[in-house]
Amino acid sequence: MTPRQILLSAAVLLLASCSKGTAPSPGAGATHFGEVDEARLVASDREPEQWLSPGRDTGGSYYSPLQDINDATVQRLGFAWEHALGTKRGLEATPVVVDGVMYTSGNWGRVYALDAATGRELWNYDPGVDGQWGRYACCDAVNRGVVVRSGRVYVASLDGYLHAIDARTGQRIWKVDTLPGRGPGDFHYFITGAPVLAGEMVVIGNGGGDFAGARGSVSAFDLRSGEFRWRFYTVPRDPRLGPQDQPHLEAALKTWDKNYRWEFGAGGSVWDGLSYDPELKLVYFGTGNTSPYDVVDTSKGDHDELYAASIIAVHADSGTLAWYYQEIPGEGWDYDTTAKLVLTELPIGGQLRRVLLQASKNGFLYVLDRATGEFLSAAPYAAVNWTGGIDPKTHRPIPAAGADWTHSPKVVFPGATGAHNWQPMAFSRKTGLTYIPVIDMPMVYVNTQNLRAGLIEGNFNLAFFATEDYDPTGLAALFGKLPPLASLGTAAPGPLRSRGVLRAVDPVSGKIVWEQQTATPWDGGVMASAGNLVFRGDAAGTLSVYAADSGKLLKTIDVGTSMMAAPMTYKVNGEQYVAIMAGYGGGVLYAPFPTITAAYKYGNAGRIVAFKLGGGPVPKPSVVADSPFAQPPARSATAQQVAEGEVLYSRFCARCHAMGRGLLPDLRRLAPETHHIFNEIVLNGAYRAKGMARWDDVLKPNQVDALHGYLIEQAWQAYDAEHAAAH
Repeated sequence: MTPRQILLSAAVLLLASCSKGTAPSPGAGATHFGEVDEARLVASDREPEQWLSPGRDTGGSYYSPLQDINDATVQRLGFAWEHALGTKRGLEATPVVVDGVMYTSGNWGRVYALDAATGRELWNYDPGVDGQWGRYACCDAVNRGVVVRSGRVYVASLDGYLHAIDARTGQRIWKVDTLPGRGPGDFHYFITGAPVLAGEMVVIGNGGGDFAGARGSVSAFDLRSGEFRWRFYTVPRDPRLGPQDQPHLEAALKTWDKNYRWEFGAGGSVWDGLSYDPELKLVYFGTGNTSPYDVVDTSKGDHDELYAASIIAVHADSGTLAWYYQEIPGEGWDYDTTAKLVLTELPIGGQLRRVLLQASKNGFLYVLDRATGEFLSAAPYAAVNWTGGIDPKTHRPIPAAGADWTHSPKVVFPGATGAHNWQPMAFSRKTGLTYIPVIDMPMVYVNTQNLRAGLIEGNFNLAFFATEDYDPTGLAALFGKLPPLASLGTAAPGPLRSRGVLRAVDPVSGKIVWEQQTATPWDGGVMASAGNLVFRGDAAGTLSVYAADSGKLLKTIDVGTSMMAAPMTYKVNGEQYVAIMAGYGGGVLYAPFPTITAAYKYGNAGRIVAFKLGGGPVPKPSVVADSPFAQPPARSATAQQVAEGEVLYSRFCARCHAMGRGLLPDLRRLAPETHHIFNEIVLNGAYRAKGMARWDDVLKPNQVDALHGYLIEQAWQAYDAEHAAAH
């Protein structure tokens, strides 16, 4: 059984070096650094040359009014500059450009400031995160961006701290702990999302809902001092601790099973997708799955499990609940509702409504009134079978028994990756269309509670497999006898294969206007512009540009690095640029690089690449190749130990270490000196400085021996197969 077959999410770690910042020379055209206030951000359309926040404007539209690069000139788009980031981990942030200086974040929460015209580094800031934090970070040690205000850059690091950095020098101004609790050895919480600015506060959520012990919350801090202002909890605490600690949770508790396993923390994490309306003074966010996952009968509303899988609005001044809409009562498919939100105005029912849009993981494009939370519409933009649809009266999903995986394996549409995940969608005010990076990936869901595989870290009692990786024979050792795929997909609402699609959807009518298939299911986010263009990078290393009105493919650029982040555009000294962070990772941490990806062909050296009209070809990294397998150490483990090691590898290791060319080392290729200190690495953290966490809190020495024996057995099988093929 290969780790690719165990389609789990999660993360691991890498080197975090010391923080430093050096005084820079100004970027091209920069006379001051990071001087953004709320009024400037609200009026961002008056400065189309800037990209002042991760989504450019207060609505998070990922839309630019710039149009020098347009459907008539885009054929001349080419390479302008690149900046190497010195990492091989996933990169998911969209840079911010203010007055000729680009600010962006990378792994662990490291921040970079560059001259936006040349890519020259002005400074970099490393938050100095202990590599142990990568152990529970889902997925990968990624970061989704910074915000800039009043000469400061704000970033949240993986270990749960919020940092204020001087935009001119890169020096730390303050650092505060955002986590609701931080005990010795407590690594259940982490942060991978971008903060949001809300008046004179900076607001951030946290991740951790895929692991035991995390309780979702959102916290606000004073922009100037870092002083704590308020915290909003998304799910109840264990009622055995006494009354709920916030008023909105007393009513929520009544919607949870009295026998719920509160020791798991209940989940509901807010790991991405925060936004703010400066006129209504409301902070918006979506919440994640419950911990552990469950599938319950919600037809009576008594097990809705508020406020998991919900869109929530809170008052920015007090942090109290304004309204909520629960997308998935009793959610049990890992359909976090944390995808980024777009705030805009739409003509609905003969009047212009202030709305909130979300292309949810569950396959529906939701339109809500952002002042009141009133449900306006929900249209499917992908194949769906977890529900029979949205009830037109109650606005609740209609239960679908065919998606209940608790009693027998089921093919579920969409899969646990969602029909849309964290990758930004874009909304064009010119066309009135939303552009959604769709993941058409059905999955087979299997309840592992009574199987040999048992509890799987990051998935609790649930395993899910892409249909291409569902091999009942290969999975039998851990999951027992499984039904053939053909018998599970007899009533499938779509093809039993995975693919990536860029879809343009009219949010008023819910109709799909056009679509284009992309390289893989896990391609990048989207940016639209007034030049009638839509930009998207993909895992194959291609930046594609489409006509926003028709979907016609207008231009492709071979970048040579896989891309997941959304592009952005800006103007310096009269020249329009398009830029993107390039680097693979995130939710693909669990699997070897597909051979179609640039990461497989060229490796995964992260970089920022910028383009301009009249530019040339993009320089490519060198092609990589695997070295032959070295002869492994002698086998010493018994068959029973190897079998035990397989279970342990499935439970603790496979979500990070692929057996093949991937993001983190293939453990079949350990060097002889690494084999000698294997127990020291796993139990005592000998490689902790490199990002390999210690596991002595969950693994005993005899278990590590079994795990080592399994890896040696896998190494011998690969070695023998390679030599047999050569002869």
